[in-house]
Amino acid sequence: MGRFVPPREGRVVRSAALMARAPGHPASTPRRVVIGVDFTSAPRPRKPITVAVGTLAASGADPVYRLKTVHGIEGFPGFEAFLREPGAWVGGFDLPFGQPRTLIEHEGWPTEWRRFVEFYCGQRREHLRDVFRRWCASRPDGDKFAWRKADKPAGSSPAMRWTNPPVAWMMHAGIGRMVAAELAFPAHGVAGRGAAADRVALEAYPAFTARQACRKSYKSDTPVAQTPERRANRRMIVKALVAGAAGLAPRLDLTATWRRKLVDDPAGDLLDAVICALQAAHASLAPNYGLPPDVDRLEGWIAAVPTPFGATQPSTT
Repeated sequence: MGRFVPPREGRVVRSAALMARAPGHPASTPRRVVIGVDFTSAPRPRKPITVAVGTLAASGADPVYRLKTVHGIEGFPGFEAFLREPGAWVGGFDLPFGQPRTLIEHEGWPTEWRRFVEFYCGQRREHLRDVFRRWCASRPDGDKFAWRKADKPAGSSPAMRWTNPPVAWMMHAGIGRMVAAELAFPAHGVAGRGAAADRVALEAYPAFTARQACRKSYKSDTPVAQTPERRANRRMIVKALVAGAAGLAPRLDLTATWRRKLVDDPAGDLLDAVICALQAAHASLAPNYGLPPDVDRLEGWIAAVPTPFGATQPSTT
């Protein structure tokens, strides 16, 4: 694959390559590349995997994440190529990296994370759906799903949910490809291999940060629901991110063109990708990425979500 040619300002590029490059390990570089990935389990031209790319300047007391561009990746071959592109980065990915330990142990599935990922991604969705349905059918009303420790603090859907939203299928489609790219996964105690050791993957959940600025719905894939009110909510969220008022250490810096693009995108994919990047940038400023000291390596954790012991204060020095 050839090198990526930077786009004209504000253009969403259908490419698998990174625009920015940064030498050295991202966790020790004063200015590091940070990416955010709004993932979909069925990428296509009208709904690509959306990738935000920028740099985090963390010297001093005012860390800043500067958005460079956004890429749209239209299929899994492009996603796989993107993960293997040379260069160091910290990335926030909006898909579950694990399933609840209670479900895994109940089913007798592998409890070592790498082995579980290989097992889970190797199963047919129909089989997994039957397992999930059987679990839910055996549970009382109001407590149908199994939950990871991070899901409820984040306000996210349970990782085993297979519809509306189908986050179980997002994991099924994405995490195996990420592990195959030999990235580093700090929440799971997995160091990357070779050049990929400098590419650090963190689980992200953009709605957690969006809710710090606006509790109302801000996006929809359904045209009839793409209302002026939701556009106003996206504007409110972007304003908070720029002001550093959405619970994250880095504030967002972007051009007027990109600001308009984030507000004008009714599906919210551009905004979600940028929030994923900001969450990864926030986590990268904290010791051990802000993970709980007793993080469950099988389940993992969600970047920028406070731990049971309270939020870890990122260092900006």
